[in-house]
Amino acid sequence: MRPVPWWTLLSSGCAPVVLIGGSTIAAMTHGPGYSPVRQTISVLAADGPSGYWALTTTLIVLGTCHLATAWGLRAAELAGRLALGAGGVSAMLLALFPAPSSGGSLPHGSVVAVGFSLLALWPILAADRSGRAAPWGLRFAPSLTVTALLVIGAAWFLIELETRGAAGVAERVLTAAQSLWPVVVVVSCLCHSPDGDRST
Repeated sequence: MRPVPWWTLLSSGCAPVVLIGGSTIAAMTHGPGYSPVRQTISVLAADGPSGYWALTTTLIVLGTCHLATAWGLRAAELAGRLALGAGGVSAMLLALFPAPSSGGSLPHGSVVAVGFSLLALWPILAADRSGRAAPWGLRFAPSLTVTALLVIGAAWFLIELETRGAAGVAERVLTAAQSLWPVVVVVSCLCHSPDGDRST
């Protein structure tokens, strides 16, 4: 029996497509006043109903994708699945707490911080520690490496945000990486042979 159902490939694969496609559409509806280099994705929901609904739909579908993937990723440790699912819920909650067009927002910032933390930690929390031959995406070394890179990415985003630098670029790189790793994990699970070489 495969460690994950086939539909997790669909749910995990749709996440980066929805994130990139939805934020691009929201930026196009926003117009030329928006700078994807310096401004965050959340700003797209601040001005005008078109951008708000485009981004809100994106966040709800993205969160649903993460929830479905977490549900089906039976090969992962429960803590990692819960973190991934909760990260999906955080994405949905952002629709309720859009970023203001100017200044900060404690509710929005809190949800972003929780969501980024959960999606950064889920790889290492999902790693198999039983000693058996786990799928590559759930082995300790790759999982730890990805979590470390996501934490570094989050730090980069915070620095750019505080210095009013290329926060938009940093956020896009980070969120793209967060949405792509579940695909890697699912593919590694689907390709994994339980009777494969345990020495690898």
